[in-house]
Amino acid sequence: MDFFISDAMAAGEAAPQGGGLQLVFMIALFFGIMYFMIIRPQSKKAKEHTSMLDALSKGDEVVTTGGILGKVVKMGDNFIELKISESANVKVQRHAITSIMPKGTMKGI
Repeated sequence: MDFFISDAMAAGEAAPQGGGLQLVFMIALFFGIMYFMIIRPQSKKAKEHTSMLDALSKGDEVVTTGGILGKVVKMGDNFIELKISESANVKVQRHAITSIMPKGTMKGI
């Protein structure tokens, strides 16, 4: 019945290749890549958005997340009122502002 057992099985278990240090190094490398590719850019973008919202002032022309272009009329702690046409004002949340446009983007308003 010896012909059913291969030579590799008969020799016993082989020692694992590489040590535990290699595994720790690979996990650390993986988390390092994740930090520099995902976490760091997101936190940097969040800081830039917060500083842009802090610099926002009355009369700035802004774009919201919904794509509405308007001029800042009133500012509160959480809400901003935008003038989007001669007769229409819209109140939006402060964090819904995505960018500040150059002066003169809205002509005639």
